[in-house]
Amino acid sequence: MTIAVDFDGTIVEHKYPKIGEEIPFAVETLKMLQQDQHQLILWTVREGELLDEAVEWCRERGLVFWAVNRDYPEETVDNNPHFSRKLKADMFIDDRNLGGLADWGTLYSMIKHHRKWRHMIDDEANSNMYHRPRKKHWWNF
Repeated sequence: MTIAVDFDGTIVEHKYPKIGEEIPFAVETLKMLQQDQHQLILWTVREGELLDEAVEWCRERGLVFWAVNRDYPEETVDNNPHFSRKLKADMFIDDRNLGGLADWGTLYSMIKHHRKWRHMIDDEANSNMYHRPRKKHWWNF
């Protein structure tokens, strides 16, 4: 699967144009997704030097993207007459999603097990239903 991942607010905290602190487990989870044979694209508003800094920040942590702000590594305006910044990814991970960004453990579980957000909520509701503490009665001391 091709997964486009935002940088600011998703991999690191929002401090644009500076680079914020890493959001817990972001880099490790993304590396796990790569190990699972997913192609990751860094999809960010950053350009030029700011983009180079973000790519280098990731590279220093062992996270190298398949492509950056494009559909495939070799894509350019010259070799793709229909070049568009709109990616053809299977999934986007971005803090601006409706409902915000889930924690990275939940994201990984959803991708690995092909689960939708609705299923994750249903699973959580069902697990809580069976693990509710029993109601105490006056005769149970």
